[in-house]
Amino acid sequence: MQPYELWIGLRYTRAKRRNHFISFISGVSMAGIALGVMALVVVLSVMNGFQEELRNRILGVASHMEITGPNERLTDWPGLAVQALKHPEVKDYAPYVSGQGLLSASENTKGALIRGILPAREARVTDLAMHMKAGSLDNLKPGEFGLVLGQELARGLGLGMGDKVTVIVPQGVVTPAGMLPRLKQFTVVGVFAAGMFEYDSGLALMHLDDARKLYRLGDAVSGLRLKLADMERAPWVTRAMAKTIHGNYYISDWTMSHENFFRAVQIEKRMMFVILLLIVAVAAFNIISTLVMAVTDKQPDIAILRTLGASPTSIMKIFMVQGSLIGVIGTALGVALGVLMALNVETVVPFIERLFHVDLFPADVYYISKLPSKLVWSDVTTIAGVALALAFLATLYPSWRASRVQPAEALRYE
Repeated sequence: MQPYELWIGLRYTRAKRRNHFISFISGVSMAGIALGVMALVVVLSVMNGFQEELRNRILGVASHMEITGPNERLTDWPGLAVQALKHPEVKDYAPYVSGQGLLSASENTKGALIRGILPAREARVTDLAMHMKAGSLDNLKPGEFGLVLGQELARGLGLGMGDKVTVIVPQGVVTPAGMLPRLKQFTVVGVFAAGMFEYDSGLALMHLDDARKLYRLGDAVSGLRLKLADMERAPWVTRAMAKTIHGNYYISDWTMSHENFFRAVQIEKRMMFVILLLIVAVAAFNIISTLVMAVTDKQPDIAILRTLGASPTSIMKIFMVQGSLIGVIGTALGVALGVLMALNVETVVPFIERLFHVDLFPADVYYISKLPSKLVWSDVTTIAGVALALAFLATLYPSWRASRVQPAEALRYE
């Protein structure tokens, strides 16, 4: 048998009130909570989608982990690679050479990060080979001095496949006239577009052996790039490897090398949560208004219940049930609509674009030409919990006011 407080509270919610304005405010409160919860679920899902999309694009060029030596010089890298592969979460490795340089073609000059790679091993740690717009990483042959450029970098230099470009590096040559920078002519054998302006406009790839000669490293490399089974566990693997690999090495992972970027995205996500939560808070204030008017309307009923022996706590519970039910229904509707919308964003957005004849994400302006969405159920649970908590808190003051109604005062004019 259910408690009579619950039964009366549900009856008050379902009953046709004499004051229709109270019913209207209740509906507005319910709709406000549903709208706020739906907006939170959809916006956070879209932000999760953006975060994952950008992370995948960054890690398509960068690696999960890197091991470098003093002054970015590793001489014992084959043995170090064997040690790294002993960790069960390390799947593969690739040596690399990294350095700064200037690329000059005709009258155009651009600064770039020059990376020497082994094409066969590079495909095991990054997805760069999947982003080639022209040519292939396999076109990088040792001794042929081929160069693969980012799309924006090639465009800025006015270069295409087969064109010549001069690479200038700061490691100079001592001459009677003083220190002169080293120059070497390369041939463009490929163009990639990773979808991140940082890489597309400032990264040039060459064969590892050519980079060694250019930077005079001999048999050494700048470091090792590692691929993990689960990139989310990179910080834990970094700490574990720091304890097992002995020597003067620096071990970093993608969360460290792009820490500021991902921290900014996370802060933005939290701020959007707080801002959109204000919609739910406004709806919760409407619950207060609804219950205050309901208490005023039901004062004779409250007086009769008190006369029949109902305690102030029981009266308080009745109106808490009434207000909480508004929050529960509104939250449930918001979660259902939000989940439905988040799972179908890629269908809804094109429909809106066709309906209003607009292009929300033009491909020539945004690198991400569609709206990504990733529904995280922990976010949905948090949103629902916060909405229910606000709705519950909104019932406390009006319910307390109802419990303070004096039967004699309420029935004096009845």
